[in-house]
Amino acid sequence: MINLKASMRKTAGLGTLAVLFVSLLAGCSGSANPADSNNGAKASTAPAATESASTAEPATGGTFVYGRPASVTSFDLHNQITSNNAFAIDKVFESLVAFDSKGEITDQLAASHTISEDGLTYTFVLRDGLKFSNGTPVTAEDAVFSLQRHLKVGGPLAISAKVDTVKAQDEKTLVITLKEPYTPFISELSNFSNGIIPNNFGGVSEEEFFKKPVGTGPFVIETWDPAGDVTFTKNTNYWKEGKPYIDKLVYKLIQDDSQAINQLKAGAVNAVEALSLQNAGEIKDGADTTVVTNGSWVTEQLFFNTLDKHFSDVHVRRALALALDRDGLTKALTFGYAQTATSLLPTTIPYNANDKIKALSFDPAAAKAELAKSAFPDGFSTKLLVASGNSTRAQEAQIIQAAGQAIGIKIEIESVELATFRERFFAYDFAAMLNSGQADSPEANSILAFQTDPEGFSKSYWTHYTNEKVTKLLYEGQKTADGEGRSTIYAELLQTLADEVPYIPLYYPDILIGARSSVDGLVVLPNGSIRLEDVRLAK
Repeated sequence: MINLKASMRKTAGLGTLAVLFVSLLAGCSGSANPADSNNGAKASTAPAATESASTAEPATGGTFVYGRPASVTSFDLHNQITSNNAFAIDKVFESLVAFDSKGEITDQLAASHTISEDGLTYTFVLRDGLKFSNGTPVTAEDAVFSLQRHLKVGGPLAISAKVDTVKAQDEKTLVITLKEPYTPFISELSNFSNGIIPNNFGGVSEEEFFKKPVGTGPFVIETWDPAGDVTFTKNTNYWKEGKPYIDKLVYKLIQDDSQAINQLKAGAVNAVEALSLQNAGEIKDGADTTVVTNGSWVTEQLFFNTLDKHFSDVHVRRALALALDRDGLTKALTFGYAQTATSLLPTTIPYNANDKIKALSFDPAAAKAELAKSAFPDGFSTKLLVASGNSTRAQEAQIIQAAGQAIGIKIEIESVELATFRERFFAYDFAAMLNSGQADSPEANSILAFQTDPEGFSKSYWTHYTNEKVTKLLYEGQKTADGEGRSTIYAELLQTLADEVPYIPLYYPDILIGARSSVDGLVVLPNGSIRLEDVRLAK
């Protein structure tokens, strides 16, 4: 998923940051961040998910106002990938299975599901009494239509499994057969893009349907301005009896961080999305505010365009990785709300191999020696593309610039507004850029396929990184059943990425939601979305 947040943030000046960073260097020995075993699914230091809890007696009813930095432009679940839309779509539509705050797959619209021993047949039995928000019963035929439409459309979160058939065995039973095993399939079905919609759009045109969509989720659209706010009302036909507790949900567009913080403190909004790291302490210590957190599926990264004449050279990429103190950068910029990255995969994702990967740790002497092996031993000049309005990225860029300067690479920081930034990197019009990669489901393949497949939707996240060995391991991992064999495959793949560094993983940021202390039951998911059906507002 691509996060659109790039709003203005109030923070310490860059000069202050530089002094802070230099002071940290003496105590930073590298970027290793050991993880527990269990296929590397969790790190021992990964934060547990928190849930908002009011000290006053919570009540049902009322309106929950959520400040967000970008408006909702579409509810077409099969054609969207950005968080501004995804986190609204998942309030209206629901999938057969879902993931909880720990990233574990649970049944949602399905009461149960089974997977055949050969990994080819998936059978789902729907819950009793399921209804769409308009009161129409949900049947297996609706699920068939939804998945077939997704297969036809493809879209940015296309179903990657080689599906043979999708059939309704009866009104409540859906059977999906694959042509070959695809282990990530059950996890990918938890994506918002696999929500269930009415068969044949409920008898209206496709265009009309997505202007006023009908789903099974906890909320229904009341009013929607694609350039502004969205107001939802509770779904009175929701299958979780008595929920949601709130009567209305408002997504309020607030594009400036300082305005969002002021409105949160004043009580004009109940919560704000994607609280900046710099503001977390202020909100956590506020008299009437709190911070709700969870570990994320996000990896902040420095990306290289491997079509660029300089960064096509693996020795150049390795040299910059060795010159960059990732641990120092993380400590200087994230205020304790992130872990230094070793692997491409966050510690919240299974098979992340953080306990096995030997990353290129901070070593200026080795960096200079590595650059000497390149086609540019005397250094060169290049540019780093950054989206404007994001002070954390601006500070990252300045630290990277200093690291390059130390070994003879002169880096010009090129700051452009967000729309131009997206256009540029989609067109490979960059040498290096700062961005983040995010999983859409609790599955290693969710990030790896997006960032290592040169023939995929994003061409290795627009780096065009191509390595036949990596591609082969990627496909092997998709077909191998969960267990030690899959763990070995991904460890080898991730070590290759750590050695060739088509991108440098910097850190794994926590998800931070700023909320009023009067909010109870707010649950943060590791993809950055929130669950609102249990939210109640204190009297």
